[in-house]
Amino acid sequence: MSKSTKMMIAFAVISICALLMFPYRVLAVDTLPNEENTTLWEQRKQLPIESNTITGWPKGPENGTESAILMDVDTGTILYSKNINERLYPASTTKIMTALLVVENCQMDEVVTFSDEAIDNTEWGSSRIGIKKGEQLTVEQCLYGLLLGSANEVAYALAEHVGGDLTTFVGMMNDKAAQLGCTNTHFVNASGLPDPDHYVSAYDLATIARAFFANETLCMISGTEKYVIPSTNLTAEERPQENHHKMIQGRKYAYDGIIGGKTGYTNDARQTLVTCAQRDGMKLVCVVMKDESPYQFTDTADLLDYGFASFEKKNIADNETRYNIRSASFFHTKLDIMGSSRDILTLNRDGSIVIPKGMDFNEATVKVDYDPGAEGAVARLDYFVGENRVGGTTLDYATGDRSRFEFANIITDTSDEQPVSYRPDHKTVFVTVSDVVRKLFMIVGTLFFIILVITLIMRFINSARRARMKKRKRYKKRSENKRYNYRKRSENRRRRNPEGELTPRDMYMQPIYKELQKRSADASGSADKGYYDEDYEEDYDTGFEEEYDKEYDEDYQEDYEDRIYDEEQMVKDFPGMKGYGIELLPLDHPNRWDM
Repeated sequence: MSKSTKMMIAFAVISICALLMFPYRVLAVDTLPNEENTTLWEQRKQLPIESNTITGWPKGPENGTESAILMDVDTGTILYSKNINERLYPASTTKIMTALLVVENCQMDEVVTFSDEAIDNTEWGSSRIGIKKGEQLTVEQCLYGLLLGSANEVAYALAEHVGGDLTTFVGMMNDKAAQLGCTNTHFVNASGLPDPDHYVSAYDLATIARAFFANETLCMISGTEKYVIPSTNLTAEERPQENHHKMIQGRKYAYDGIIGGKTGYTNDARQTLVTCAQRDGMKLVCVVMKDESPYQFTDTADLLDYGFASFEKKNIADNETRYNIRSASFFHTKLDIMGSSRDILTLNRDGSIVIPKGMDFNEATVKVDYDPGAEGAVARLDYFVGENRVGGTTLDYATGDRSRFEFANIITDTSDEQPVSYRPDHKTVFVTVSDVVRKLFMIVGTLFFIILVITLIMRFINSARRARMKKRKRYKKRSENKRYNYRKRSENRRRRNPEGELTPRDMYMQPIYKELQKRSADASGSADKGYYDEDYEEDYDTGFEEEYDKEYDEDYQEDYEDRIYDEEQMVKDFPGMKGYGIELLPLDHPNRWDM
């Protein structure tokens, strides 16, 4: 007789004795495999581990499971995968979906009344905690009986309480699975009792577990070691419940960082186990299916150790430095019209990736979905190592908290990758850019118009000022020229007659006298014709009366002094002409000088 056969016989004897002495202490998780199951377990160790084929990915441990997966709860990153899409029997791990729907649709203090169907339609040889027909428990008490005691009659009663009847509730279970993205799942009951149409894959079960362990109430209940259901309306005795999951703190395979989980076993499903643990900011869920006792616990521990030791989580917004929003290829254009968009768009700071320790953040490739389907999001970024998705985040419209970020370009100019799910009629980012550019041009145009108006006004003012200055220079120059000409004429006269002896004709021919005669004639004609100085009137109208009057008076004074001087010279030289020099007459006047 082989050693394994002897062990199985001994275990069977011990189990029978324990069942007779302590009928409520025999747990399905303790069921040891027979020789055939042991052989199959050894053969399953040779099944390929798909995650080991990823370039640069840490090699995962071997185990005797038919299917196993290790997944990050927050990002959904698959750290370890072994035959994760095969449809297998979930057994009592089905109850995590039952519990998830209960907490989403009930309050903890609601009362559940156990119907005849809930008691009669539950197999007596399956896992039960002895609830009677018509007995009443609260939803909270039922959840402890469901997740710790794995009670099938409790699962049936909760299904009726939530859905009205089992069929309706099962429909809710399948709808929820589809909503979560499960594609290899189908439920026919709320407890996990064997049925050919009741199946789930390891990937789908881990996906359901992600939603389960996102609920604090379910984490607390599934991680409780012991709980006592108090007396009810029909039972005076208390019902102590002990968690079947032996990795819970205080149990044989206690694991550091354990959050909770759920066991499952049937002859066809063998040992199944869902476990969640958290360390160093990483929250991992592990699912093993069709394993053998007690290896479901040790294999789970090995996988969790592998995950925590080999991987690390990094925040995308804090580490993305390769590209920014101004990258031309993000918009599929070579025009950098955006400048800086840190006040318009921002990376969601909740996004993270899980990558092997020692791998640089920039080694993960990025793909974009321009139709993220999330409110307030412009695009969704998904990060990959090989073909394995390791996390992602969204590009959102900025809110009041406008944090600095460097946006990862989706497709480099040298990349052959193309955007995913891009729709030409959905260009939220382009609309934002055009709005910014349009407003910028409006502002620049307004400033240009204001500057133009101010420039024209200043030019008008300066032109008027220049005209006034020109007139002033002209009058000044005229006055200077008259003084200069008088001096020259005087010098010329003295040079021609150094003795000062002038004949009447010589005196008449002097330029000064011609000028005086011309002025006298002009003055006489102006008085008759109502003559006025247009230059003077123009200056007077433009507001320069004082300047003009001053210059005019100075010119007139100089001319008057010149005339007096000439008269004195004339009288001195020609005493007989005294009295004729003050009022000169026109040349054609009958009383003009007779030279």
